[in-house]
Amino acid sequence: MLHVALTGGIGSGKSTVARMFAERGVPVVDADEIAHGLMRRGEPAFQEIVDAFGPEFLGANGEIDRHHLGERVFAAADERRRLEAIVHPRVRQEIVRQVHHLDGLYCLIVVPLLFEAGMQDLADRVLVVDCSEQRRIERVRARSGLSEDRIRTIMKTQVSFAEHRRLADDVIINDNGLNELEGQVEGLHQRYRALAGNDSRPKADC
Repeated sequence: MLHVALTGGIGSGKSTVARMFAERGVPVVDADEIAHGLMRRGEPAFQEIVDAFGPEFLGANGEIDRHHLGERVFAAADERRRLEAIVHPRVRQEIVRQVHHLDGLYCLIVVPLLFEAGMQDLADRVLVVDCSEQRRIERVRARSGLSEDRIRTIMKTQVSFAEHRRLADDVIINDNGLNELEGQVEGLHQRYRALAGNDSRPKADC
């Protein structure tokens, strides 16, 4: 099975692209979904996060208030690294476990912080999604209500598009509507199917 990692900056449209691949029958493993699950009450990461950051980051339901915690960790690099040290190794382990049980010509592994977390070795190819900075800001504001300053602060913690593009095998530009996006996804879907079908190399587990 060919392993394709999907990444890109905040607001670039990764979820939309992943959904389009899923609609074509491609198995999708989502690192954000995994991380959210690992942070739930009763999971090992939950208690480590509470011990590291304090019970003030728990909501009324007893779960970690990820929005509140995010405000703290994006304001200080050392705090962000402390959270990532708890979460990222567990996310990586769960990605490996899930991918091992998939079936198909290729799969998509959605990892927003692929390069920041050093997880690019999980994939045979890297697909980057991006669009203009202003459009990214507009999308994030519309879905989350975050201020532009907060969004720009988050952007500064992520790999730049220029660096994303340098490290990518494939790039989708998500600036011109869903029809054009569908066309780019379909082209890459056929390409990945061909690559997977023609690649007879034995694949090691992720």
